[in-house]
Amino acid sequence: MKFLVCISNVPDTTTKITFTPDGKEFNKAGVQFVINPWDEYALTRAIELKEAAGSGTVTVLNVGEADAEPNIRKALAIGADDAIRVNAFPKDAFFVAQQIAHVAKEGGYDVILMGKESIDFNGFQVHGMVGELLGIPTIAPAMKLDMSGNTATLEREIEGGKEVVQVAAPFVASCQQPMCEPRIPNMRGIMTARTKPLKVVEATSQEARTSVASFALPPAKQGVKLFTADQAADLVKALRTEAKVL
Repeated sequence: MKFLVCISNVPDTTTKITFTPDGKEFNKAGVQFVINPWDEYALTRAIELKEAAGSGTVTVLNVGEADAEPNIRKALAIGADDAIRVNAFPKDAFFVAQQIAHVAKEGGYDVILMGKESIDFNGFQVHGMVGELLGIPTIAPAMKLDMSGNTATLEREIEGGKEVVQVAAPFVASCQQPMCEPRIPNMRGIMTARTKPLKVVEATSQEARTSVASFALPPAKQGVKLFTADQAADLVKALRTEAKVL
């Protein structure tokens, strides 16, 4: 079984987000980047399934520039066999999906996994686009994934409950907790990651369907106004005239 796991390079969750003066780009200065946490579920589960089967390969794929390579190496240290980096800035979801679909088709991968979304843009779009471009099923977001031969059994959340589905490879799945416990690299993994292959390829196209008009931070939080139990009338008045929620 050939697994292709797509990872994003995202700001650490503790990062203070700022934008460039024109408001059109994220300011990377002084920012620590990490593997997208949702993608770590996909990576760990792919490695677990390969180990359980006793055969197969796990390839990590990133659409990004050279600054993503430390986190690609981290994915190799966690247990992936090799990696591919598409040398291009991830312009939008469609552009990224195009690159993933091209690599997946060329490599003949059986299972394409990724996190349900990236924690920076929270788009929840790429997995569906990849499945559509390849003409194969997409299951999103998956909470459990098991394989028996060429057939996968997945569990996903639906409104008011859970749904268990079966699908034959090839397919795309996006992952979320509690699929597995994400792994951290050990010393042996870190050492072997240095010699694992990391192939850099150019983008197949430069097409993007969207562009950023501007970014903006949410308004600063205002001070809290407290009311005592005997000030119910004042509370209602404030909700109506100040908060304008009544």
